[in-house]
Amino acid sequence: MLIDTHLHLADSKYDLDREAVIERAAVAGVTTLVEIAESPETWEEAVRLADKYPFIYASLGIHPHHAHNAGPDRWPELANRLWELFKHPKVVAVGEFGLDYFRMQNTKEQQDYLFRQQLDFAQKLGKPIVIHCRDAHEDIQKTLKEYSPGPIYARHCPQPKGVIHCFSGTWEDAQTYLAQGFVLGIDGPVTYPNSQALKETVVRLPLERMVLETDSPYLPPQSTRGQRNEPSAIPIIADAIGWLKHKTTDEVARQTTLNAKALFRIN
Repeated sequence: MLIDTHLHLADSKYDLDREAVIERAAVAGVTTLVEIAESPETWEEAVRLADKYPFIYASLGIHPHHAHNAGPDRWPELANRLWELFKHPKVVAVGEFGLDYFRMQNTKEQQDYLFRQQLDFAQKLGKPIVIHCRDAHEDIQKTLKEYSPGPIYARHCPQPKGVIHCFSGTWEDAQTYLAQGFVLGIDGPVTYPNSQALKETVVRLPLERMVLETDSPYLPPQSTRGQRNEPSAIPIIADAIGWLKHKTTDEVARQTTLNAKALFRIN
C-alpha cells in the first residue's frame, strides 16, 4: 500500500481521463490520495473529490502565487469560507501555502502576511500544514520557529506538525525542519541524474521522517520527463528511495504509509 500525499487531480490536464488516472494509481498500489487545493477556486472541487471517493482526502490552502488576491481586505472572507469547508471530516490539512522567492509573483510582504495568516488558521483548527518553500528556507524556518515552541530531536515523530512539500534544501535545512517537527516530501526529482544533493539528503534522512509525493501533474520522474505526471508514479519514487537507502520497496512503502497516516491523522 502506497500513499500519494500531494497531487492536483482537479487540474484541467486530467479533465479527459480523470477516472482512468485514478484507476491506474490503484492498479499501481497507490491506495490513498491527498488532493491539494492551493487556491480558493479549487477548494470546493477538492472537497467534492474527497466526498466522492473513500480513498481521497483534501488539503485546502492558498499558494504564495495567489497572495495578491488574499491580502488583509480579502483574508477574513476567505478564512470564513475555509472554516466552513474544514467541517468536512475528510479535509485533513491546511495547504499548500508558504513562500516562493523563485518566481516572486508577489512581494515578500504580501507572501509573509498570507503565510502567517494560514499558520494562525491551522493552529486554531489543530490541523497539520503543507508548506511550499522555494528559495525561501531561511524565512520559512525563522517564521516556523515562532510557531514551534521547542525542538524535536527524534528519529520518529508520532504526530508531525506538517510536511515540507517537494523538499529541495540542504541537509542543514532538512535537520532544521526535522527539529521543528516536520516530515519531508520526496518527489520525482529524486530520480533525476542531476539531483545529487537531494539524493545525499535522502541517504541521511531517516525513513521515518519522509513521505512520498508526485505533485501531479507536475514533476514526473526521469522515466517520463516531459510528460504529464500521475499518482501511479509513486512506486517509481519508492524504488528510487529504496535503492538509495538499501531498503526494499516494500519497506519504503510500509514506513512512508505509516508516516503519511500519522501526518494527516487518517486510518
